[in-house]
Amino acid sequence: MSSTTTPNSGPTSAFFVQSMISFGAAVTAVGVAVAYLPADPWIRAFLAVGVLYLVTSTFTLAKVVRDRQESTAVLTRVDQARLEKLLAEHDPFSSNA
Repeated sequence: MSSTTTPNSGPTSAFFVQSMISFGAAVTAVGVAVAYLPADPWIRAFLAVGVLYLVTSTFTLAKVVRDRQESTAVLTRVDQARLEKLLAEHDPFSSNA
């Protein structure tokens, strides 16, 4: 029986840190821009709520995409295991055919 190993497809530590720094910089920049926007306070509050909604929607979308990708990978591994089992049990020289 052949054993196949799946490569580790997780992000590296450097990529994770870079992503966190980039996200922090972007949120800070938008927060400062909304705070110093020359407009009425209710307009700034509306924009701030819009930014918060956008950020939470982005996290939700990223989670849904990740979950779908992981479920597809699990189904692929299960199908691969079933195929390997069938091939291991198959004897082409059997007299039962």
